[in-house]
Amino acid sequence: MQVTRLDELYGREGISPGHTACQGCGAMIAVRQVLMAAEPPYIVVSPTGCLEVVTSQYPFTAWRVPWVHVAFENAAAVASGIEAALKVLEKKGRGRRHKIIVIGGDGGTFDIGLQALSGAFERRHSLLYVCYDNEAYMNTGIQRSAATPVGARTTTTPLGKTEPKKDIVSILVAHGSPYCATASPHLWKDLTNKVRKALSFEAPTFLHIIAPCPRGWNYEPRLTIKLAKLAVETRVFPIYEVENGRYRINYMTARPRPIEEYVAAQARLAHLLRPENRHLLEEFKRSVEERWGHLLELAKAFPAP
Repeated sequence: MQVTRLDELYGREGISPGHTACQGCGAMIAVRQVLMAAEPPYIVVSPTGCLEVVTSQYPFTAWRVPWVHVAFENAAAVASGIEAALKVLEKKGRGRRHKIIVIGGDGGTFDIGLQALSGAFERRHSLLYVCYDNEAYMNTGIQRSAATPVGARTTTTPLGKTEPKKDIVSILVAHGSPYCATASPHLWKDLTNKVRKALSFEAPTFLHIIAPCPRGWNYEPRLTIKLAKLAVETRVFPIYEVENGRYRINYMTARPRPIEEYVAAQARLAHLLRPENRHLLEEFKRSVEERWGHLLELAKAFPAP
């Protein structure tokens, strides 16, 4: 059932207030929306990362739903085992099926956990994998990840990252997943309905959510939703879905906002605006334009019905 009004999500919090996430944490906003959209019963699996640290400091927990914390690299493998075990119990009449939701950051998804993620998708386990993407290893000290955009400063790329961001959605589409999509917390209706659509498949599905980080991106916490909105409106983070190999772009604008607005709003990229770094800004723009152009070509060649 599609979400049409915000009040339909009231009273469905999967995480209690009082967790220790930073003010303005984009990941926590995104995760709250995911859990409000999910229909119980479900089990959440999380690798090590910001989400695990801020919700489970011993002896406390902020989780109101069944939740498993596992190692950085094996969340999708553990979720696969849970899904398989529940199937067996259901066949034996000793339990009922639960939806499995894996929620991991970009480090545990793009990098360290990619092998387990690939295996779960290849084996066709029925689970939704959600990546909250704050574009670096924020929990361990803001080190670069494969999700860090070109030009961005981190503690391990103090002069700016030289490699482009990994296209994780295309990787998982290539695994034959029936549903992969991107989302942003400022588009809550789009995000929550994509969660419900993804969970409707008896197959591995993927949701990639942009999650601005005040500490790692270096901006005021009150600007998190503005940054998420700018990422979409500048086409830095396109909003689209791929269903059974067919592409649908969910947010289109004939006049995108200037990329300079997005860059200027966060100190990790602001150095690109210096005159001596003009070539780096152009490289950043080129990477955005190339990805957007490629997405348009895919949507034209393989349009959703």
